[in-house]
Amino acid sequence: MPRVALWSRAGLDTGPRPAYLGAMAKLSNPNYKVVAENRRARYDFAIEEDLECGIMLYGSEVKSLREGQANIAESYAAVEDGELWLINSYIAPYLQAKTFGHEEKRRRKLLVSRKELARLWQATARKGMTLVPLVLYFNDRGIAKLKIGIAKGKKAADKRETEAKRDWQRQKARLLRQNQ
Repeated sequence: MPRVALWSRAGLDTGPRPAYLGAMAKLSNPNYKVVAENRRARYDFAIEEDLECGIMLYGSEVKSLREGQANIAESYAAVEDGELWLINSYIAPYLQAKTFGHEEKRRRKLLVSRKELARLWQATARKGMTLVPLVLYFNDRGIAKLKIGIAKGKKAADKRETEAKRDWQRQKARLLRQNQ
């Protein structure tokens, strides 16, 4: 069924179609919100695979995350004693939580299935990989999630190569814009 029919069937066909509903008729979700992003991770590590996992938080931590006060740039994930932990992540204290505050840099448990946990342990213990947090966000249902990447550290030459590719892509885009 064409998208126009779906649009009119929903009872929203009261006038001209908004511009943001052109080819892609997907409405943005108000619950989805990126809280913190580790932009340096893709520069320092070669991300081979990524995985979404839940995170156990206190109420004051969730309130602080909703305000966007977190940093995962210097954090990492580790499998210890059969559990997955997020270590050295920073969530700012929530000022209105006077009696039940939280520690800013405490270890937070990450929630994955046993099968995924075994796979992550195997990747870190046997293959020498690292678990790097990539993005901390609220999903479309409003639940805090963390995307971690199974990564291998880059050498200096690999970093230079990545930077050279990025520069070439910028130059190529600039040349294409000038020729149009």
